[in-house]
This record gives sequence, C-alpha cells and structure tokens, in this order.
Amino acid sequence: MHTGLRITVFAAALATTFGTAYGLGGAVDAISPEPKNRAHGAHASPEGTPGAGREESHGGHEAAVPGGLQISQSGYTFDLQTLRLEAGKKADLRFAVIQDRTGRKVTAYQREHGKELHLILASRDLTVYRHLHPTRAADGTWSTPVELPKAGSYRVFADFKPQGGEALTLGADLAASGRYEPAELPTRNTTATVDDYEVKLDGDLAPGAASELTLTVTKNGKRVRDLQPYLGAYGHLVALRSGDLAYLHVHPNGEPGDGRTQPGPELAFTATAPSTGTYRLFLDFKHQNQVRTAAFTVHAGGAEGKPDKPAGTESGEEEAGRAH
Repeated sequence: MHTGLRITVFAAALATTFGTAYGLGGAVDAISPEPKNRAHGAHASPEGTPGAGREESHGGHEAAVPGGLQISQSGYTFDLQTLRLEAGKKADLRFAVIQDRTGRKVTAYQREHGKELHLILASRDLTVYRHLHPTRAADGTWSTPVELPKAGSYRVFADFKPQGGEALTLGADLAASGRYEPAELPTRNTTATVDDYEVKLDGDLAPGAASELTLTVTKNGKRVRDLQPYLGAYGHLVALRSGDLAYLHVHPNGEPGDGRTQPGPELAFTATAPSTGTYRLFLDFKHQNQVRTAAFTVHAGGAEGKPDKPAGTESGEEEAGRAH
C-alpha cells in the first residue's frame, strides 16, 4: 500500500521502538579514532566513564558505549523540551543541559571548535541530516529554528563540554508528524555530489584496525585547493551507525596553520570500526563562503555491499538556525 500514513509520534514511544534497533549494522561499535592518531578535537564517550554503559568490542574487550545513545551520562542530562514538530513547518527547537547534582541548567561551557555546543539532527533512516549551532539564553535554555523535510523519527545529538567537565555527546528522540513515507538506507557509495561539487571517498573501514579515509573535493572536475577554515578545521566528519545511530564527531588529521595541512583538495581522517556493520558518513566542508555536506554509506568488513553509485541526502549546515 503506497498511501502515506498519518502519524503522531511521541518521543517515549520512539525510544522504545527505535532506541535499541539492531539495524543493518548489527551489534557493532561506532567508528572511533585510533588512540595513537587521535584526530584533533575528536569527541567520543570516554572509556571508564562513571555510570556509562558498556558494550563488547570486536576483540572481546569491553568499550564505552558510543556517544549519543544515552540521554544522561556523567552527571548531565539532555533535556529536549521540544519533543514533536510538524514536518515542513519551521519551528523553534528548545532544549537545555541539566547538571544532575544540582538540577540546574548548565550555563558555563568550554568552547570546542569555536562553539559552546554543536547540535546534530538526523532522521532514523539516515536520509536527513542537519548540523546546527543554536543560541543560548542567559538561563541556559538553547534554541534554534528548524524545519524538518519529512515526517518520521529523528535523533538529536548535543555535543558539548561543560566547564570543568569532560566532552560528552548526549542524544534524545524527536518526532515529526505528517504523512510518513518509509525510506531505505541509501546504498553504498564512494562518490557524493552536492551542487557543483563532487567528493570522492578513498579507503575502507576495517574491523579492529585503524583505517585511513581520504576525501577529495573537486568542483566542475577541478580539484579544490582553497577550502576555507570552518570551526577550526578544513572539514568535519560525523559518523552514525545504522540501526541505533551511535554517534562520533571527528576532525581531519591536521588543522589550518599547523604548517603541514593544506586547504584541500584532500581531507584525511583515521578511524577504527571495531566490528562489522554499516555506517553513514557526513562530511561538512566550506568553500566560497558556503558550507556544504557530502554523505556516504560505507560498510566495515563483512557487510554485504551494493553497487556503488552517487547518493544524495537532505543535509545541511545551519548557523544559529541560518542555512548556509
């Protein structure tokens, strides 16, 4: 039956339905930077975090639960105050970070890559992606206007570091009401197009081993050698695991002004997938004063891949609610 279904979804129900979804990737660990080659400013749930859950890694060793799977961790809670939006209509998304010990909203953050907090929003089917930078009121309430293109279930990630604390990524569910049309995970691709740009991904994820991923940016067939610094880097990579949307935010191997990193056309990352699975990668890069996002579907060893073809996504970067 092809007729869209009218849905009104609540976050609690979504958390029950989707929060523990196995998905295409199976029970796998999120991509994480190799400790000896840790990407500059990489954010991930640290191992041994008090109160953090555990999961089994590829080699049989316990590892910290990947970022974004928990709404509370290390004494902080992500209080998403907007639990439902209407698809296709712009509205304010409001939230706060609560310090569990005091019950108060956090107002002091350590700036990471030029911002106090990075907000990532992705649909559960990984076809919609937004990188947002909301504004904070004096009382600690954050807000940003957002418009979701289609109905369904979304995951919202708050990536931040409270003053005097550790870097955290907390997640909560968001529902968009409207006519719901299910979508399949985009097929495997190593080339993505956005506007006049083409981004090629070289390198494979290998379970239990560090992998070098190189992304090359061209425009109208010419290699782009003048990428602009954006939030302290020439590119930002977010990896989301298919199924439970485990999150990791890493940065390239190098940064502007370090004397060795060139402004394109290549951006290099070192990442490890401890076990098999399917992941969606989103690369933000800035050129000619506009931020664009290239998206890829990749498989860590053992997952059956489909033929490569360029794949698009509803993606974008918004600065305090303003689309670039």
